[in-house]
Amino acid sequence: MQKLSLGPASNALRATRIAYGCMPLGGSWDNAPLESEVTKRAVRSVAAALEAGIDFFDHADIYCRGKSESVFAAAIAELGVKRSDIWLQSKCGIRFAGDGAPDAPHRFDFSYEHIVRSAEQILKRLNTDYLDVLLLHRPDPLVEPDEVARAFDELATSGKVRHFGVSNHTAVQMELLARSLRQPLITNQLQLSLVHSHLLDAGIAMNQGKTATGADGLLDYCRLRGITVQAWGPLASGRALGSDDDERSLALRQLITRLAEKKGVALEAIPIAWLLRHPAGIQPVVGTTDPARIRAAASGDGVELSREEWYELYVAGRGEKLP
Repeated sequence: MQKLSLGPASNALRATRIAYGCMPLGGSWDNAPLESEVTKRAVRSVAAALEAGIDFFDHADIYCRGKSESVFAAAIAELGVKRSDIWLQSKCGIRFAGDGAPDAPHRFDFSYEHIVRSAEQILKRLNTDYLDVLLLHRPDPLVEPDEVARAFDELATSGKVRHFGVSNHTAVQMELLARSLRQPLITNQLQLSLVHSHLLDAGIAMNQGKTATGADGLLDYCRLRGITVQAWGPLASGRALGSDDDERSLALRQLITRLAEKKGVALEAIPIAWLLRHPAGIQPVVGTTDPARIRAAASGDGVELSREEWYELYVAGRGEKLP
């Protein structure tokens, strides 16, 4: 599989263009112990990702309440994978209701204490000495950039985290953080797919009377700053394949089927190839546990789309003509 540099082109972190999202590996989103069948499924899923050539694995401390990280570590151990052969990324900053105190609300927390504590717990669950990348999850309205900077400095100097990024952040939110940080933000993980193309739509809505959103200029900002956009939900739980029962989905499904037959690939490869075709160097994060679908999505790395094919897909996914 082809590789890309996360962050600036000079960055040493060169990973596969497609990442594997480990959110569902842990099974249930509760505190129940991991079941043996969940572990077996995780091993099959991780093995399929590795066999497809993927070397970048995306986590978050909240995924299945930490079980996704724990079962991934067990899977890697069972498969005999060397730590130096893969890249590990995780996220922190979201806290469930009841975390810390029974009456605590669901909230976001970018405090120094929470970032450092979360990173150390992530390392324990993943059974590793360091993270390649740590992301701040959803933006915290109470963020104090200097506190974030202090946490990043401690994690970086101790060798526990090598690179940093964010998820679901606007350009201004990243600028606010960057003012205090010594480390560059190398990634921003954002929802993006054929049926959730807001980052692209914002760029063509100029002078169309559209309401401004946080997506305005975000993709271009990331390109200017050398920040890699990681696309979460690249298949949109099947909706990017036209799985819904409406006119737009039917047209999208017919187009994807035609292109997949033309290219000799599975349907899942086409929405992934559409993301990879963009010059921003977008890294799709594929998050299914189905080995066949993992392989199908990963095969998008080898699909080349013409400019015309890309726009056909874009219009079909939007469900409306371009301006």
